[in-house]
Amino acid sequence: MINMKLKLLFSLCFLFKLATAQTVIPLYEGTIPGAIKDDSYIEKQHVGEDGKRYLSFVSKPTLTVFLPSKEKANGTAVVICPGGGYQVLAVEHEGEELAKRFNDYGITAFVLKYRLPSSAIMEDKAIGPLQDVQQALLMVRKDAAKWKLDPNRIGIVGASAGGHLAASAGVHFEKSYIDNQQKVNLRPDFMVLLYPRISLVIGSESSSAKNLLGPDFKKERMEFFSVDKYVTSNTPATFLLHATDDPVVKVEHSILFYQALIDKKVPAEMHLYKAGGHGFGLNNKMSTDDWFLRLINWLKDSRFIVK
Repeated sequence: MINMKLKLLFSLCFLFKLATAQTVIPLYEGTIPGAIKDDSYIEKQHVGEDGKRYLSFVSKPTLTVFLPSKEKANGTAVVICPGGGYQVLAVEHEGEELAKRFNDYGITAFVLKYRLPSSAIMEDKAIGPLQDVQQALLMVRKDAAKWKLDPNRIGIVGASAGGHLAASAGVHFEKSYIDNQQKVNLRPDFMVLLYPRISLVIGSESSSAKNLLGPDFKKERMEFFSVDKYVTSNTPATFLLHATDDPVVKVEHSILFYQALIDKKVPAEMHLYKAGGHGFGLNNKMSTDDWFLRLINWLKDSRFIVK
């Protein structure tokens, strides 16, 4: 009897796994640009003190596809860049959980597992993540028909260091750092930046700056990755979210980017909470407000959701 119950339990677990399985796509078909082969560099997964899953030593980038139900699908899509200080990837609460919430509102989500900067596996560790996010945007837009997407409603989402990477994609899209012979448009149609690091000139002592550029901080590199300096009138419309008491990425980063957007007359909306700290994902425990609903309203008001 016990064996029968165990078999039933295993069967249910297997079916649940199948039901929740997602499509994972390698980001590059052939050689990863600027890659250095190192068999000792092995991806690792661990559970943090917050009980969430994190990845480290990422060398093989992928996109994980989260599809909304056919009844809800509206043709809008987002590429999600989890945070983690360019040292780990917070793939659960700043990746998968966000993707599923987007699915609830008919938005197709692609969680990007981007390479973490390392001279052991990259010729230029600072440019590797930017190459990966450009490749992700290229793939999603090129295959928009396959996923039943509107190629003019593909946005980028990023939290913390992932917000820095997303913003980098939003200001440095005119130059392709990947093989783009078909000249696919690499510009995100909109950006959603959650407690993002924006400047590397301000707070160059941060772990994000050190992991991406350090320890030798070259002025031209620090300025290139201080994305507020590259905002133009063609920068995508942006939604910003931050907590005023964030001890890791000061709120001035979002304010700095918001001001740069306003100066260039780029449509922007910013929500600041009086408390919430850093890295709260969907759940700001210091507020009863659901910021995601504010985001959905902004997407609708901006006509990025049209269904």
